[in-house]
Amino acid sequence: MHDDDIELPPGTDTTVPATARVYDALLGGSTNLAVDRAAADVFAQHVPQARECAKLNRSALIRGVEYLVGTAGMDQILDIGCGLPSAQNTHQVAAGINPDAKVVYVDHDPMVVAHAELMLAGNDAAIVIQADLTDPDDILSRTEIRAFLDFDRPVALLLVGMIMQISDEQRPNDIIAALMAALPSGSHLLLTAWPDTGEPAQAALSAACIETLGNGWMRPVPVLESHFLGMDMVAPGLEYIPRWYPGEPGRPVRAAAELEPYERTQMAGIARKP
Repeated sequence: MHDDDIELPPGTDTTVPATARVYDALLGGSTNLAVDRAAADVFAQHVPQARECAKLNRSALIRGVEYLVGTAGMDQILDIGCGLPSAQNTHQVAAGINPDAKVVYVDHDPMVVAHAELMLAGNDAAIVIQADLTDPDDILSRTEIRAFLDFDRPVALLLVGMIMQISDEQRPNDIIAALMAALPSGSHLLLTAWPDTGEPAQAALSAACIETLGNGWMRPVPVLESHFLGMDMVAPGLEYIPRWYPGEPGRPVRAAAELEPYERTQMAGIARKP
């Protein structure tokens, strides 16, 4: 793969890694640069199963959307921090269950937006908007989003792989609260996060992210649970991704102690706004 083969939007900084491109590299995608692949290698040095970690996060997105659309009956999704197009994107998973489901993608990276626009050309069920999670008021004020989604009906808010990028100083719960306050009763929040339960692999993943991207904070489980703002959690609540099966409460799962260390680096949860 050569960087010259990748079409870059004007102004793209090719000298530093970007979160979406590094994630793409970890997933084995082709929309990344040498600097991103180098960052992915740093992740692998800290956590040999870093690529498996990326796939775990992706599996949480897929299973979460399957639950939200297939079980909870959601047909409107606001996916903030969507990242670069990959296999089984949110709108594709949703459309496989409900062809009428609508998805708004939001990302601050111009490369993500450019590639998403190409992918969504001619698709009436999904749009992409360039905006930043740290400015929820801007997101909520966008006329394109308000025209595409009906905020008088429930909306599923997706923050997959995002909260660990928000520092304590940026007050992640305030950001989530501002977004959820704009959504009506029956709306849902799907979130993945990095727990701090004293596992070396958790600290290694966080260290790799901070070294390469300047963010990537793990937090104690009670703090992660607070991100759901006291809303009603879908069983089994906030859980390690390999043990997390929304909508399948009877499915046998491994005990937490039986998980590989890398499988205890990420958690997922869904909550419903009463």
